[in-house]
Amino acid sequence: MSDQQQPYGQQYDGQYDGQYGDAYQNQNQTQNQGYDPYQQQHQQQQQQQPQAQAWPGQQQAYDEAQAQQYTQQWQGQTWETQMQAPVQAPQVAPAAVAEAPETPYLPPQNAAGDTAGYGPATVAGNARITDAQRARLEGRSPIIEPGMQPAALTAVLGLLLSGTAAIGSYALVVPLVVLQAVTAAGWFRLNGMWPARQGIALAFAGGLTADVALLAAGRENGPAAILGTLAVWVLLTLVLQLRSHADPDTRMSGLMATVASAALTIIAAGHLAADPDAVSVGAAAVAVAVLARALPLPTAASVAVALLAAAGAGVAVGGMTGLGGEGAFLGVAAGVCALVGHRVASYDYPSRFVHFTAGVALPLAAAAPAVYLVGRALT
Repeated sequence: MSDQQQPYGQQYDGQYDGQYGDAYQNQNQTQNQGYDPYQQQHQQQQQQQPQAQAWPGQQQAYDEAQAQQYTQQWQGQTWETQMQAPVQAPQVAPAAVAEAPETPYLPPQNAAGDTAGYGPATVAGNARITDAQRARLEGRSPIIEPGMQPAALTAVLGLLLSGTAAIGSYALVVPLVVLQAVTAAGWFRLNGMWPARQGIALAFAGGLTADVALLAAGRENGPAAILGTLAVWVLLTLVLQLRSHADPDTRMSGLMATVASAALTIIAAGHLAADPDAVSVGAAAVAVAVLARALPLPTAASVAVALLAAAGAGVAVGGMTGLGGEGAFLGVAAGVCALVGHRVASYDYPSRFVHFTAGVALPLAAAAPAVYLVGRALT
């Protein structure tokens, strides 16, 4: 029987079974098992994967892209990595340590320049230690004395004060102004505040104001002129620091440094308020005491020699003036104050600039109250 003579149903049933039977059967199996889109996607990726294996570089890039698609990576720093202490390695048993050979640790060549000058790690960060702190940690003294050259400058300035005091008040003002300028600059540098032009200018202006007030009011009104100038300058410093926009710690340190510098500069004007004979004796005693203190001797011996030299200078210069032998008491008092100023200028690893400013001026500035008080008691 030919195809055209076959019955209608048998002809199309055979064609349907041959052409579309497999697809119909697969569709029935899919409906019975349930449709899984993720499985179908995975099968499609597996079918496409062999095409990406053209060379190893493409395969590795494809694998990394697939891993990053379903993996979340955190690359930033968290609170735990910033604040908490690092995990330390577990301790090794003593037996294991004994068996392991000792291998000395050799730091990199540039490690000493990167880590020098820093202390241990803290929560707030590494803080750079000062030379004085390092000296204390190593068992050394943080005191460095100025030496002979600053002592020679102190002696020259002291002799100028001693000589001009015998001439008159206006002659004494010239070396006194130099002393006040060096005092103001040296104190700020001694406290690590440089450049501090406004504070230095303010302290120096206070000293000049005290000088003018003393020349106008006279020696008999010297305490009132000095104390009045000091009170006004402390109030002025407070007002200026309150107007500052710096942080509280900086303002407090600036306030203390400015007040102390102004006080020392104004108190140095006591040489102008003291008796001229007392100024001649006291300034000469300071000059001799500082030179003796700079001699290469042990500290105790150097201090003793300095005080003896100050007493001798007081007797010698006192014999030239109206004080006589009582000048020894004034010389010792001025010498003690000078040694105190010398010690302050030597503290906390000062620099060369500190030695040639504070180291020169502080012995003479610190001796001004003793010159005024003891000189007034003796005359």
